[in-house]
Amino acid sequence: MKKAAFIAVIVGTAGIIAAGAVLAKGGPGGPGMRMSFEEIDADGNGEVTQAEMDAIKAARFATADTNGDGALSLEELSAQAAERAAAHAERMLEKRDANGDGVLSPDEMTKSHRSGKMMDRFDTDGNGSISKAEFEEASNHMRQRGKGQHRPGQQPDAEPEQN
Repeated sequence: MKKAAFIAVIVGTAGIIAAGAVLAKGGPGGPGMRMSFEEIDADGNGEVTQAEMDAIKAARFATADTNGDGALSLEELSAQAAERAAAHAERMLEKRDANGDGVLSPDEMTKSHRSGKMMDRFDTDGNGSISKAEFEEASNHMRQRGKGQHRPGQQPDAEPEQN
């Protein structure tokens, strides 16, 4: 019993230390960023435990709780959302600014945007336009995807596997 409790304390402490390291880097994964498996796996044993996941959640909360009162105010939540939006905008600019001038022209927005792929997906009969029926069908597929109605990697119109 004492051995199991001791191991639990060590794992929990490792998680807290990892969370502290993550905070020192500017927060878990940075604003709007995803963490790698290695960042979450605090003890480096190749497996992520609940304690490690809890430590990451605690670190994210602590990062957002700028006044340290143990609660997130509207101001703190807004600041966190603004950081994520700024990080997203920066990635978007880096990805789409073809001429490197630091701004996006309408041409750069449409050339690198998903509109072409979206047109291909929605225009199922290939006639170069989207009918109301095609639009509604695509919208239904997107709603289903949003509800987790298909498995990762599975096409939205494919039938789910039966076990």
